Amino acid sequence: MANETAAQAAAHEGARPRGARQELVGVVTSASMAKTIVVKVTRTAQHPFYQRVVRHAKKYYAHDESGEARVGDTVRIVSTRPLSRLKHWRLKEVVSRSTRVA
Repeated sequence: MANETAAQAAAHEGARPRGARQELVGVVTSASMAKTIVVKVTRTAQHPFYQRVVRHAKKYYAHDESGEARVGDTVRIVSTRPLSRLKHWRLKEVVSRSTRVA
C-alpha cells in the first residue's frame, strides 16, 4: 500500500495543483458577438534550424459576460469548462484599454 501512494505522489509531482487555471494575455480582435470576444495570443519561439525568433499567433474565443472588452484592448483570459463548441476560455480582466477611438 505504501508503494502505491509513493508512486501516485511521484506521478502527480509534475502536474498543476487542482484549481490552478491556465492564463493567457492577448489582444481583442473582435467583440461583435453577444458575450463572446476573440483574443489573439502571440508567442515567440526560436526557429529550430535558423535560430531566428519567430512569432506564432493563435486566436481564442472567450466568454465576456458583462461585455466590457473592446477591440484593441489587452486582456487576460483563463481556461474554463467548455461553454460552447469553440469557447473554452473566459475573460479574467482587462489589462489595458485601447487608445483607438471607434
